Amino acid sequence: MEPRHNRRVIGSFLNALGILLGALFGLARRQPLTARTQEFFKSALGACTAFYGLGLVYRNVDWSFPGCLKQIAVGILAVVVGYWVGRLARLQTLSNRVGHHAAVLLAAAQKDPPAPPANGFVAATVLFCAAPMGILGAVVDGLENYYYILSLKAVMDGLAMMSFVKMFRWPVAFAALPVFFFFNGIALSVQLGARPWLEAHHDLGNSVCVAAGFMTCTVALVILQVRRVELANYLPALAVAPLLAHWLG
Repeated sequence: MEPRHNRRVIGSFLNALGILLGALFGLARRQPLTARTQEFFKSALGACTAFYGLGLVYRNVDWSFPGCLKQIAVGILAVVVGYWVGRLARLQTLSNRVGHHAAVLLAAAQKDPPAPPANGFVAATVLFCAAPMGILGAVVDGLENYYYILSLKAVMDGLAMMSFVKMFRWPVAFAALPVFFFFNGIALSVQLGARPWLEAHHDLGNSVCVAAGFMTCTVALVILQVRRVELANYLPALAVAPLLAHWLG
């Protein structure tokens, strides 16, 4: 297993960089991406998300057969239990309410572009920061510097920003700043607070990463439009996983 003690968490930086690059490409490119190009990006992002989700599981399981079987079972059970906890807490409903405000601003901008840049900044910040994939990516970046999930989100946000700069003009790119500080704050909090405690208790961080890997694979289902998944409801699995792993010894 690769060492986990590198103090640098770079996923949030890559996410912010993706947003800025998307804004630059959007300003430089007059025509929107063709349907064929959009389909290519969707397929590539879906495949990469599934690959890196399974890769996260691979990095964190013990490859003795009993240990591997137990860790995978704990990860799947944590995802199932976490989903029901999130559903009872109505996390997806809360996420939808937050996203609705951004959707209203985007709909107004599409009817009469260019819209006020302040509206674009609010809409982009809400959409990028409230994404469950971002929270998931920041947690695993803090746990073991696995920045690939936030890198994929950087591409998604960059593609979205290419459209946003045409609707709201260039100041909307400043949404990269709150995105960086928000996800960097989560990653550092996990790295400096949660990770030492998890590693001190029989390396419970592995269980979190295994559950996170399976959750990442559900994101691929959404990207590829295989099925609609309530991603926000799965977030409690990140807290349920170490509790189950500790309880099961």
